Amino acid sequence: MSFSLATWNINSVRLREPIVLKLLQEEAPDVLCLQEIKSPADKVPTQGFADLGYTHMVVRGQKGYNGVAILSKLPIRDVGDKDFASLGHARHVAAQLENGTTIHNFYVPAGGDVPEREVNEKFGQKLDYLTEMRDWFRSEKPEKSILVGDLNIAPREDDVWSHKKLLKVVSHTPIEVEHLAETQDAGGWVDVTRQDIPEGELYSWWSYRAKDWDAADKGRRLDHVWATSDISNAGHSSRVLRAARGWEKPSDHAPVFATFDL
Repeated sequence: MSFSLATWNINSVRLREPIVLKLLQEEAPDVLCLQEIKSPADKVPTQGFADLGYTHMVVRGQKGYNGVAILSKLPIRDVGDKDFASLGHARHVAAQLENGTTIHNFYVPAGGDVPEREVNEKFGQKLDYLTEMRDWFRSEKPEKSILVGDLNIAPREDDVWSHKKLLKVVSHTPIEVEHLAETQDAGGWVDVTRQDIPEGELYSWWSYRAKDWDAADKGRRLDHVWATSDISNAGHSSRVLRAARGWEKPSDHAPVFATFDL
């Protein structure tokens, strides 16, 4: 079984339904994982997705904030969610394909602007969220699983436009990178994107604040595709659809793709 998968922080699924439909029409991934849908589950605009063959969906929604959804052409079953750090936020949902592969869709907290727990509660929540993810993976020992989502951390020096300038900027600070590495190691997760594209600058997010995001190219790789080591070699064809950042009324994130032969 071969299937393609994409992950995309859409920054409001209702506001940006037209570009979700554009992605589904033009790229046609078998599975699309969305983050920051900013919608209750019953308000997600499902008809257009269904008309394109995406008749299967699991959602954890929230009015105006957060929210994650998995759309699929392939049959999937809902296998639950976890409220890491007890925030009461819709930030995780998992679904399982008929071949037994579990897909985890995550939206890790952004962490605010100041990278200090003592003065910024949101930064502490982000670190706590990652710690609880780590501990869960240590206890659960995931197998035959894929983890995708906006993890809100760019771990490598070539995952940001300037390693030196961003060392004290939330999303690339050493403590966040360390927490993410511990989480990855705890589950035996392999970074499929960097397995496929091991060298060079690679970004999936560009700020709305840039007048010309494409020319400035001050990006960060915040969106990730991981797989457990037992299936990581089945992943290939990774890419970032940078062009989507320039679509009409875009998200500030671009979709990240991979294909798995399982």
